[in-house]
Amino acid sequence: MTDATRQGGLLAWIDARFPLSKMLREHVTEYYAPKNFNFWYYFGSFALLVLVIQIVSGIFLTMHYKPSAVDAFASVEYIMRDVPWGWLIRYIHSTGASMFFIVVYLHMFRALLYGSYRGPRELLWIIGVLIYLVLMAEAFMGYILPWGQMSYWGAQVIISLFGTIPLIGPGLAEWIRGDYFISDATLNRFFAYHVIALPLVLIALVAAHLQALHETGSSNPDGIEIKKVKGPDGNPADGIPFHPYYTVKDIMGGTVFLIFFAVVVFFMPEMGGYFLEHANFVPANPLVTPDHIAPVWYFTPFYAMLRAIPHPFLGVVVMGAAVMILFLLPWLDRSPVNSIRYKGPITKVALALFVVSFIGLGYLGLAPVTELYTWIARVLTFIYFAYFILMPWYSAIDRTKPVPQRVTS
Repeated sequence: MTDATRQGGLLAWIDARFPLSKMLREHVTEYYAPKNFNFWYYFGSFALLVLVIQIVSGIFLTMHYKPSAVDAFASVEYIMRDVPWGWLIRYIHSTGASMFFIVVYLHMFRALLYGSYRGPRELLWIIGVLIYLVLMAEAFMGYILPWGQMSYWGAQVIISLFGTIPLIGPGLAEWIRGDYFISDATLNRFFAYHVIALPLVLIALVAAHLQALHETGSSNPDGIEIKKVKGPDGNPADGIPFHPYYTVKDIMGGTVFLIFFAVVVFFMPEMGGYFLEHANFVPANPLVTPDHIAPVWYFTPFYAMLRAIPHPFLGVVVMGAAVMILFLLPWLDRSPVNSIRYKGPITKVALALFVVSFIGLGYLGLAPVTELYTWIARVLTFIYFAYFILMPWYSAIDRTKPVPQRVTS
């Protein structure tokens, strides 16, 4: 029996019991993607790559980490100093957390650019926002585990926000902590959520996201549906097989991304205190409050909104609404075209102001509280919400350019 026969026989044996070949055809070799993908379409595959990196590095970290208020900080120091290559695994994981949000934010920005949230991809967008929410929870739980000063006091601030909810607030905060204060019980349950519960939910949502993507097809920079024009073979005339064309492209882009990732890990893992805060290299001390408490950079836009609102409960409402409003985006956009390429100046200015407001809020969330910064944060918060709330009007009246029938290069 030849090698080819053996391989064919093995594949046939597997296919009779599991649809391996069918899955590869549907999702890789016979999945047709638009032929005009550009730079912005790298970040979805980068997010999947970082997810794998985080899972693998996290598994190795749990082998030495001790989820105990007494031993947690010391176990992290043990990983950094005594475990062979432990420092590398820890820095890969900490860098991966920030990289995850960088690529996710850019991936979401691409959706805003090209209208990837619009029909028939509404459910795809909703699943994506759910992934974002779970990712935020996963990152917050993981941020507590080193049990440094900023970990402890960050948890104190965020969990206390739930206590501002009328009627149920105090009981809800106590339930989240598992105690009357941030303690060993809090650390243990956050560890369980971080390494078991939330990763399972995240993986399930990513699988659903990919399935929904391949069901509706990928969007493209022109914002038109390639399925409308078929070639003689019945496949989209403006599409090309995902494999080998985009698998090769993603491998090339992933290689460049990993080089940048490695530069950060080996030369600037703290990234000036943005990826790993200096205060978190000090053991948690419930009796000493840091001079300036701020979350990690990827939470700071929402933290700036919280601080900009005088009333604590209203601040929590505004902060939550800033994320929840993303779910409504497919129904807020009334433009006759999808892509920013063919939308008018009002939409382009609105998107630019939204980006400026988000970045500005991110900076203000890291800065100390001053009266000037508070007022600037209020203005930027207003711009952030105005982008969504006014979208049904400005997207409908904005002038647009004619959309081509076929995708452009």
